[in-house]
Amino acid sequence: MSNKKSLIDSDIQYHIGMKEGDVADFVILPGDPGRVDFIAQHFDEAREVAYNREYKTVTGTYKGRPVSVTSTGIGCPSAAIAIEELANIGAKTMVRLGTAGAMQEFTRVGDTVIATGAVRQEGTSPQYMPIEFPAVSSHDMTSALVKSVSKSGANYHLGVVQSKDSFYGQHSPDKMPVSYELNQKWEAWVKGGVLCSEMEAATLFVVGSYRKLRTGALLIIAGDQNREESLTKDEYLEAVSKSTKMILEASLEIPN
Repeated sequence: MSNKKSLIDSDIQYHIGMKEGDVADFVILPGDPGRVDFIAQHFDEAREVAYNREYKTVTGTYKGRPVSVTSTGIGCPSAAIAIEELANIGAKTMVRLGTAGAMQEFTRVGDTVIATGAVRQEGTSPQYMPIEFPAVSSHDMTSALVKSVSKSGANYHLGVVQSKDSFYGQHSPDKMPVSYELNQKWEAWVKGGVLCSEMEAATLFVVGSYRKLRTGALLIIAGDQNREESLTKDEYLEAVSKSTKMILEASLEIPN
């Protein structure tokens, strides 16, 4: 009888390329692997652990607290893989740090959004839970983020965000064969008070509920397609830096 393990049962997680002990219990999740080193510069000490496909991880400490940062790539399918495999090797708290597009008149470019929940307009989370199940962040993590962001003095909003699968479906809906559906639902989300649009939070919250993880999401309003406004590269990096510090300070409120 063979003693070989299958790829998904190996001690080394197949996609993220790590094993137990490689990551902290608290993990920051940007989408872009190019943001990982920049975020890790805010750690007191850091070392690269793995880089496979879209998944790059750096682990270190902040004020004595173990922390990691892992990129998830774009969209919910790749994010779900990262969340599952990080949970397999000991991660217990995951906070998305990402960008979003404004949906309300009062959500302005450069503002911060702390997501309490997410519209599940994506195809990954329904393969975990029926669509009636809410995608909500963890109360203690969200409270820690509110405390940290409030202390920073940043202009922030607290509420529901929209998670989608198609970037161009949002930005060029009239070109799509299903424009009638995209526009109708967008109008409904806006009327319902949805703050901004992004591409990963819903799956983070639903998979986190299923895997008994603590989850949160802090988003930067990077653009407003109605006003044709967006952050410059320097403004964007400054916003990521500030957001990283907010999340790291919030991590100190979370037991490990």
